[in-house]
Amino acid sequence: MSADKDSLEKFYGKEVILADRELVESGSDEILKDADKEDIAFLVVGDPFGATTHTDLIIRARELGIKVEAIHNASVMNAVGACGLQLYKFGQTISMVFFTETWKPDSWYDKIMENRKIGLHTLILLDIKVKEQSIENLARGRKIYEPPRYMNISTACKQLIEIEKKRKERCYTVDTPCVTISRLGSPSQKFKAGTLRELAEYDSGEPLHSLVMLGRQVHDLELEYLYDYVDDKDKFRLDVEADQEHFRPPPWVPPEEEDSDY
Repeated sequence: MSADKDSLEKFYGKEVILADRELVESGSDEILKDADKEDIAFLVVGDPFGATTHTDLIIRARELGIKVEAIHNASVMNAVGACGLQLYKFGQTISMVFFTETWKPDSWYDKIMENRKIGLHTLILLDIKVKEQSIENLARGRKIYEPPRYMNISTACKQLIEIEKKRKERCYTVDTPCVTISRLGSPSQKFKAGTLRELAEYDSGEPLHSLVMLGRQVHDLELEYLYDYVDDKDKFRLDVEADQEHFRPPPWVPPEEEDSDY
């Protein structure tokens, strides 16, 4: 968020309670306490329906007979269009988590494959770890939290490349074009376009970050818009054209006419 607790309280003239993941996921009773008698506002970053946890909170409120009113807001799911890619050409959104030595989930790979087979872009949301516990502290029941960590573009690209090397299904290559999105909606918002290989070495600066992997079908207007974020326009255009050969349908061949005695 670009606003702190004090500025929010000054703006609203009300007490603001910072609700971390633990409170939102496990403390719905506390959030909904007395909500049938007085107004309770649950403020979120982005749109309130952008997370399943918020949907669950509404279900619980309904079960208690508490009326709920939702006020919609901008979200990365629609603000991503600021990078120049057309929203209706996006497929399934995926989340990329920090890998560990023993845990490198890749179920998202199949979703990217499905998107790219039908020519759609993929929005990749990068991991945010705030108020997370280590496995040891979790096992011992100690409420000691790790320092906040925010995945950067370089880490995400390296993990994407690592899984492609493991799966070897050519869902994408190191030369597949992508667009980085940094600090979306803030005064320091920034975009960068390049290949996975190039962006694996990119310093994306302060968080938060997202990444878009281009689909097979890139419109001329999208390409023209992205030129503003590249180092070499001609190279980027060639990279896009080469990547478009992935999953390109074979040319149509008319069926042979059957011989007939009539």
